[in-house]
Amino acid sequence: MSFRLAAYAVCVEDGRVLLARHVPPTGPGTWTLPGGRVEHAEDPFDAVVREVAEETGCDAVVERLLGVDSRVVPAAERTVPGGPEHQNVGVFYRVRITGGRLRPEPGGGIAESVWTPMPDVARLRRSSLVDVGLALARTLPATGHVAPVPVGGLIQH
Repeated sequence: MSFRLAAYAVCVEDGRVLLARHVPPTGPGTWTLPGGRVEHAEDPFDAVVREVAEETGCDAVVERLLGVDSRVVPAAERTVPGGPEHQNVGVFYRVRITGGRLRPEPGGGIAESVWTPMPDVARLRRSSLVDVGLALARTLPATGHVAPVPVGGLIQH
């Protein structure tokens, strides 16, 4: 099984959420939250601020920890053919954008970042991480844990 620790930014403002469109070398793009891998010896708090800057071009501050999500993606559902089962542990933060300008990630996999009206999210081909982050932001569970998000339809791992 492969494993990844990641930090994700949930930026909600004026009824919109900041989403990033990830475009892999093959296959269709998927909307996701800004964020990504926590580097060796990096604090997830610092990682989410770094990832927002890298992927969107914006400066951000963390307002609060929303929660942690752990999910296992079966090998058959991975976007990498023949890859092993994968566990992703995501640390979700409510983040506020403080400056900068939205732009594509230079040399990276994010083609664009946009403020998306909340009602439009349901129609997007998106990572399940979007739904997890929005559920955490909406419910603010005392335990920091959200019930599993069903994957199907437009939602992709």
